[in-house]
Amino acid sequence: MNESDRNTLRERIYVIIFGTDTPNGKLFDVVLLWLIILSTVVVMMESVSEIKEYLGNWFLWVEYFFTIVFTIEYILRLWTARKPLGYALSFYGIIDLLSILPTYLAVFFASSQYLMVIRIFRLMRVFRVLKIARFMSEANVLWESLKASRAKISIFLFAVFNVAVIMGTIMYIVEGGENGFTSIPRSIYWAIVTMTTVGFGDIHPHTALGQFFSVVLMILGYGIIAVPTGIVGVEMFKDVKSGQEGLVTRLDNRHCDNCGRTGHLEEALYCHQCGCSLNKS
Repeated sequence: MNESDRNTLRERIYVIIFGTDTPNGKLFDVVLLWLIILSTVVVMMESVSEIKEYLGNWFLWVEYFFTIVFTIEYILRLWTARKPLGYALSFYGIIDLLSILPTYLAVFFASSQYLMVIRIFRLMRVFRVLKIARFMSEANVLWESLKASRAKISIFLFAVFNVAVIMGTIMYIVEGGENGFTSIPRSIYWAIVTMTTVGFGDIHPHTALGQFFSVVLMILGYGIIAVPTGIVGVEMFKDVKSGQEGLVTRLDNRHCDNCGRTGHLEEALYCHQCGCSLNKS
């Protein structure tokens, strides 16, 4: 195969792997998406001892199959990417590498003293589920809304932390160590658990005054849960409304050759994440 044929083959594979607006590209994405989901399900099923006892060897061969498939995909992405290093160091490039690395590490570190390390590495295969984000252009809307809300949410979380510190200190004074509030940090832990309406029950007030403050904090917790949802919801509504009024251009599926980001504005010439030039097609 001469250089011209290799370039032609490379371009065809690039269109299939990185293109989302062609029949072959869509088919590739669908097949890869199902493989990611199935491989993640296998990892979770493998953690169930009763199932692993009967299907242990089957899990091993299935994992080798998924690893080989994802390794081929990773190599092809590196080979066809306009900037291989840019892809390798991008978010999706690192996730793609993490999705195949644990299986190879388990092969090389087979000594008994490394069993615990191997188990941790193998559990990292669940990172494959993050690869699904590549196929969800709608996730960009939520991501942009979260970015627009980060200042408000940061201030809100700081205020919640202040409330937790104040209420924890009060409960430490009111209840004392004999009722389980042995320190201010432990009392702050109780305040956060109560505020988030989790209610583990490992620490609870015994005095009437402490129970009164608990009621106040629980009622406050219901309002606290709704605030971040409202902040992000308002930002998402603004995006939708602006799009309906024509103030924001529709997003397209163009792919950045450098960082792999999708969901750019139709009239955009450069990637909004890394600033590299975008393909016009």
